[in-house]
Amino acid sequence: MNQTPSVNRLLSLDFLRGFIMVLLALESVRLYDNLFGLTEGSDLQSLIVQFTHHPWHGLRFWDLIQPGFMFIAGTALAYSLHRQNEEQISWPSQFTKTLKRSGWLFFWGVLDYAVRPEGLSFELWDVLTQLSFTTLVAFLIYRWSVSAQLITSIGLLLLTEILYRFIQIPGFDQPFTDQHNFGNFIDLMLMNKINSGGWVAINCLPTAAHTIWGVLAGKLLLSNTSGTKKIKALLIWGVLALVVGYLLDFTITPIIKRIATSSFVLVSGGYCLIALMACYWWIDLKKHQRGLRFFTIVGMNSIFIYLFFEIVGNRWFNDYAGAVTNGLMDIVHIPTAVQLMVTPLCIFALEWGLCYFLYRKKIFFKL
Repeated sequence: MNQTPSVNRLLSLDFLRGFIMVLLALESVRLYDNLFGLTEGSDLQSLIVQFTHHPWHGLRFWDLIQPGFMFIAGTALAYSLHRQNEEQISWPSQFTKTLKRSGWLFFWGVLDYAVRPEGLSFELWDVLTQLSFTTLVAFLIYRWSVSAQLITSIGLLLLTEILYRFIQIPGFDQPFTDQHNFGNFIDLMLMNKINSGGWVAINCLPTAAHTIWGVLAGKLLLSNTSGTKKIKALLIWGVLALVVGYLLDFTITPIIKRIATSSFVLVSGGYCLIALMACYWWIDLKKHQRGLRFFTIVGMNSIFIYLFFEIVGNRWFNDYAGAVTNGLMDIVHIPTAVQLMVTPLCIFALEWGLCYFLYRKKIFFKL
């Protein structure tokens, strides 16, 4: 835990991180589920469905949230290592710090899935366990040249393609079929189970590219290059990733978020680069910063609020606060449809208030 945030923060980075955490918090309080039910049979439901994961082949807005989280983590890592280098902190010390952080990310990611109503469980599908691996990979190649880091990220995508296509294991030899692919086999070996939703732990391998690209974007923003050239570079690389990713989808490798295919990683990475470009241009260059505090307050304590609503919220706080809110609205005969909207927003307001309290006290939790 730190009492003060780091200096020279990139405001667009805090905004993007906060924006992602706000969206995740609203999901945790079941706002999207309630909206989906309330809009059943209407044209509005086609919009609300974008806040759910695509069942398999395809892409929805919600599929971009985890890549965005891991990409922004890479950008933040670049800023952190840049500051440590300026403070002349040795590489072994930086490595030790990063290794500890990765260890804590892994621990909290496992803990998030460990306690189930039916008992204890060991699962590796949480975003934090994925991030523990991708952070370590991005750190280990941080000092390499830009081209070497890019080649490494592409190499990870090619390795994933090879593993899925050419490792022929009976029953798991269909690269893009749910429950019958290489990722499912690895999960069976690691956890003695397969995720019914099709998620696989080996996603950490291809999605390491997101964190690496986030680091490279951070290095670019930290460079002495002009703002205009930074914007152009982010835009060009973002568009290139989108074009290549969609071409792969139309030809040989479908976009499947649940197993993080190379086409998915490229397309989602392209959107991340363009989103960072747009926010950096609007917030840091054009100085349009009014109203951002609502998000940056959450972004500056992203790990804390994520763990709070995932562990405390989902297992106790949401139900308790929801029972109180619904009970009070029942007294004055508020319609159920209204309650389904108001209750999640009230729970979220309490969580945001907690972040605001920590912000005012200058308490910032870091792993």
